[in-house]
Amino acid sequence: MILKKASLFALFILVCTQLSAQVKKSNVDYVDPTIGGVGLILEPARPTVQLPNSMLRVYPMKKDQLDDQIRTFPLNVASHRIAWTFSFLPVSGSNTQQLWDKRFTVLNEKLTPYNYFATNEDDGTTVEVSPTQRCGYFQVVFKDNQKHYLRLGLYGNDGEVIINDKRSFSGTESFQGMKAYFYGETDADLSSTYRNPAQRKQVLGELNSKTKTIGFKYGISFVSIEQAKENLYKEIPAWGFTKVKANAYAVWDKKLSQIQVEGGTQAQKRVFYTSFYRSLERMVDINEYGKYYSSFDHQVHQSTEPFFVDNWMWDQYIALEPLHMILNPAMETQKLRSYVEMYKQGGNMPSFAVIFGDWPAMTGNFTAAWMNDAWHKGIRGFDLKTAYQGLKKNSLDATLLPWRNGPPTKLDTFYNKNGYFPSIPLTEKETEKQVDVVWERRQAVSVTLATSFSDWSIAQLAEASGNPQDRTLFMKRAGNYKNVFRQDKGILWPKNDKGEWIEPYNPKLSGREYFTENNAYTYSWDVKHDLTGLFNLMGGTKKAEAKLDQLFREDLGAAKHQFWYTQPDASGNVGQFVMGNEPSFHIPYLYNYMGAPWKTQKRIRMLLSTWYTDNLFGLPGDEDGGGMTAFVVFSMMGFFPVTPGVPVYNIGSPVFTHITIALPNGKLFTINAKNSSAENKYIQSATLNGKPLNKPWFNHTDMVNGATLTVVMGSTPNKAWGATPQDAPPSAMDYRNDN
Repeated sequence: MILKKASLFALFILVCTQLSAQVKKSNVDYVDPTIGGVGLILEPARPTVQLPNSMLRVYPMKKDQLDDQIRTFPLNVASHRIAWTFSFLPVSGSNTQQLWDKRFTVLNEKLTPYNYFATNEDDGTTVEVSPTQRCGYFQVVFKDNQKHYLRLGLYGNDGEVIINDKRSFSGTESFQGMKAYFYGETDADLSSTYRNPAQRKQVLGELNSKTKTIGFKYGISFVSIEQAKENLYKEIPAWGFTKVKANAYAVWDKKLSQIQVEGGTQAQKRVFYTSFYRSLERMVDINEYGKYYSSFDHQVHQSTEPFFVDNWMWDQYIALEPLHMILNPAMETQKLRSYVEMYKQGGNMPSFAVIFGDWPAMTGNFTAAWMNDAWHKGIRGFDLKTAYQGLKKNSLDATLLPWRNGPPTKLDTFYNKNGYFPSIPLTEKETEKQVDVVWERRQAVSVTLATSFSDWSIAQLAEASGNPQDRTLFMKRAGNYKNVFRQDKGILWPKNDKGEWIEPYNPKLSGREYFTENNAYTYSWDVKHDLTGLFNLMGGTKKAEAKLDQLFREDLGAAKHQFWYTQPDASGNVGQFVMGNEPSFHIPYLYNYMGAPWKTQKRIRMLLSTWYTDNLFGLPGDEDGGGMTAFVVFSMMGFFPVTPGVPVYNIGSPVFTHITIALPNGKLFTINAKNSSAENKYIQSATLNGKPLNKPWFNHTDMVNGATLTVVMGSTPNKAWGATPQDAPPSAMDYRNDN
């Protein structure tokens, strides 16, 4: 009898194990928002609670993930890393005067894309929050017998929080030239309310002594308090935190299931799906049920279409937007349409279209690159003729200076005449009053390169937009990068207004006088539209390959603290290669153009395993709201779009043995990487849809029509695969895509 029971118990365990194995783990479970939560040099990546591309974003305001004290929860991140509105925090104590600055000291926390949960080490109080598109829901459980309060206020700007009654609050906060609004309710009466006598921007709502658990739900708006209330009643009409949390989980579960991977390690899956989650933060739709406020003309517009804001094009044109062109081309169309509306409303085509308008950060007219890329990948549902007007205006009739909008300066006039932005020696004072002399400077060589690529992008759109006569002009301007390449030195070099090379000059330690966030070693490879021409300047493909090898081996030329003093964004160094900044992302793939794809495979695997790990230090630089992590998503899948506007993908080294992308048209793009592992990182052979593929790239149309890419991986490189000149991906000035 005992034996029979034991056998039945063993059978029960076996059945349970088999059933458990059949229940697939959600990809949400791999996401760890703490990854990269300590900035290597500059900013940490924040554990944002949100829905994909949603107007509401929340995270605890701490210095980074090593900080154990929450100052507040902003009710909304209005713009990634640069604007927050309103504040919320549960606090306890008998002396109200001590509560206005009190912090929540974290004992432990649980972080997911759909929920943040933390316990206070002082008194055991717990707080958690889950989102909808435009609303948030906090659930607070107090654990001791002190007096308990909800503290509401402004994030630090002008405005007011209003106590409506025992269960509701509202507020207005001005920031960056516009206003935000909220309306919120509690599910229990507040017995008393207090206003901070010192600065009157905070209020305390005291809980009834019998109330230990309280919910606070709220809506946000950029239109009005009334609209915030409407948003709340549409999205969270009833009380019940569990339902909101479950719905948020379901949204993320569905979205993260669009890409399925098999193989690899647990750590690699955590890095991959956390990167995927981060790449789904921006842009955000600020349409509020048929209306939206635009800071581009300071008007409320009636519209049934989404209105997307909050991206940084310099950071996102190379990887983030191309990723969404694959995963959600319909939303990409809506983003492009939003940009056209911004141009029509404000008169300028934005570069950084943040919530409070065009923030003219960085260099270049990279909106042109984005629109060119989308158009030639078949995304056509936007007004190209109007868009082209804005792109052309940005290039010819506006200043090219970094961090500036406005009419052309004398430096722009010089550029249009001479084909390069003039530099001045470090010892000379700036002569142009529009230049930011404190930090950003002229960035003259970077401006020349960025404008060359932007103008090439405009040239590719000239005929399709009905302006064929413009192509010759913009193609000529696309070659301006050659004017700042010093062939006797084999590297980019600043040039003064007399046509003379700046001397003395150290290409390793130059700051923003000449380059943007990186030095000449990085920017010498930033000619994505004419790699053939660049290699010729370097003395031919073989010499260019040797120079690229040396990039990964060249010493910094100074102590690290000296190097980073002038270039704090140039982090994640391998020699002079910079993994932690966007201008470097395409560089490891350039071996594919040189007849040495195996070196791309070698470098990509090394960079991923070195700099992208599943811990607090798992990002080599500023993540920039998806700009960096989209590179990780692409590279771990095994391909990357080197030149936006040339609709092909370079093949790298797939980390996983099997990857499937569910395309919006119902088809699948599948990558089989047989035997892939840490050792087996080199491609031995490849097929596309069963046919031999001997080139290290494939077309966008191959992907979107549904395809299977199969690569056989091994531990030693096949140096013959993809090695002939005919195998190289297209990249020459005269490239044309007539689709």
